[in-house]
Amino acid sequence: MRAIGILKFGGPEALELIDVPEVHAGPGKVRIKTLAATVNPTDIMTRNGTRAEQQKIDPPPYVPGMDIAGTVDEVGEGVTGIKAGDAVMGMVVTKASHGGYREQIVLNAKSVVAMPAGTSHVEAATLPMNGLTARRSLDLLALSPGQVVAVTGAAGAYGGYVIQIAKADGLTVIADASEADEALIKSLGADIVVRRGDDVATRIREHFPDGVDGLADGAVLKELAIPALRDGGSFTSVRGYEGDGQRGINFTKTFVRDYDGETRKLDSLRQLVEDGAITLRVADTFKPEHAPEAHRRLEAGGTRGRLVIKF
Repeated sequence: MRAIGILKFGGPEALELIDVPEVHAGPGKVRIKTLAATVNPTDIMTRNGTRAEQQKIDPPPYVPGMDIAGTVDEVGEGVTGIKAGDAVMGMVVTKASHGGYREQIVLNAKSVVAMPAGTSHVEAATLPMNGLTARRSLDLLALSPGQVVAVTGAAGAYGGYVIQIAKADGLTVIADASEADEALIKSLGADIVVRRGDDVATRIREHFPDGVDGLADGAVLKELAIPALRDGGSFTSVRGYEGDGQRGINFTKTFVRDYDGETRKLDSLRQLVEDGAITLRVADTFKPEHAPEAHRRLEAGGTRGRLVIKF
């Protein structure tokens, strides 16, 4: 069975088409014929060795990919609500060759839900991991309707989903953007847009002098973003940063793996897409043999929407 993997860490050229053993669905699991797999920054970390210490507990090949959509072709014992032929999407917790860049993958049935009605496999594949990351961040911030959340890195997939899910939760959103991305961020539903940059906290305070209630730091500004928060506010990081509790701020770290198997969370994202509250953005698609080019595009920066490998 074909997969896209690496035998040694390196640049985009390290990605190659490889053969991996066929897999089958055991109890509580389903096998999916992968039709689309999204390329994410975490995949680059899998490929270039950033996560080497975690990965080296297993031998290569290493197959990246945390987002897939496809068709169920095998259902394990005890699985209900999913049948062969269903169009589904799911998040993949990668381990060695168990990544989304492969023609077939076995997942826990709890990690799989129906694709949003009216979407393509390519579109649906852009939702699970980034959408669940955004959902996890907002749950950690624990804000109430009417409160204010700030979003940095708003033009990225994570930031865009935070904006749209926050609006669905009844929050007021202030988000950052470059001049070129301002119209995009407004179209996603941000109530206020400020110019991005290291001094974004100052610009946020111009609109909320006492500080905002919560902040999702998609731009990984870390301590540069903290001044935007009010005393006792909430801050969540997507790269493991945790402040020292200054001004009574509640610091949390967003790890999407905490929501692996959270069927209701993932299905609620499907519903938000069907309701028109979440927009699925695809920048481009690539054949499996062109996966290195997809990684080059992502690393070059400036991509708006997701890059997707189409099997």
